[in-house]
Amino acid sequence: MRFLLCGVIASLGILPLPVLAQTQNQVSDAQVTAMVEALRLAAPNTGKANDGYYSDWQVKPETLKGWSRYCLKKEVTPTQFENSPQLARQVVSCIVRRELNTQYAANKNNEIGAVRGTACWWMTGNYTGCNSGFTGKYVQQVVRYYQQQRSKR
Repeated sequence: MRFLLCGVIASLGILPLPVLAQTQNQVSDAQVTAMVEALRLAAPNTGKANDGYYSDWQVKPETLKGWSRYCLKKEVTPTQFENSPQLARQVVSCIVRRELNTQYAANKNNEIGAVRGTACWWMTGNYTGCNSGFTGKYVQQVVRYYQQQRSKR
């Protein structure tokens, strides 16, 4: 009887692991790469040399602090971020992976829904509300670039 009870407890302890793995979606490297490139291509051009945004992805300095701490476990200065495309891509890729995974779960594994949510968040800090105006056009542009990048791979 003792062995049976131990077996049941051990089995129950193992059950949540596969369920947990299913809820933590893992986007592919190709999806992350496509999204990173789509965000880069869609980044608004302010027309100003010193506009307060950094790198090809147009990241704000205050945003960069949190992102670099999250991804690299250290702060990166805007100058370092601006002057190192490799470093910028590393940080952006890390954040994009996190957000795409979040949006895949929120959109029931709908790839374009996840891309739309991530693009909206990238521009506004919110996952929804980018259906019209400037942000709506931006999200549509990101989706188009994303689809182009995915078709290349």
